[in-house]
Amino acid sequence: MTSHGPVMPIWSCGGCDLPWPCPTRRRELRAEYADAPVSLALYLGAYLVQAVEDMPWAPAGALHRRFIGWTRQPSEVQQRSTATVPTGPDRYGRHQAG
Repeated sequence: MTSHGPVMPIWSCGGCDLPWPCPTRRRELRAEYADAPVSLALYLGAYLVQAVEDMPWAPAGALHRRFIGWTRQPSEVQQRSTATVPTGPDRYGRHQAG
């Protein structure tokens, strides 16, 4: 069991007094949810909802980054494909160039 749990409603860390989730708790959560990144995001999303209710003055983007934004590693972010999708026939049955 970790000592780095959230202290509500101020959302500081009970172990180190940094904003929760602190770096230590983030490392622990990454290890705990290593094979379940969607579950980690859902878990933290529930905390995000509570934090938004407790801290209505905090910018939504900052809270999102704090609670969920750190969960995906930059290498995990997929880049957009530049491939073109072949087009089908138009409404007159003629094939369009892709």
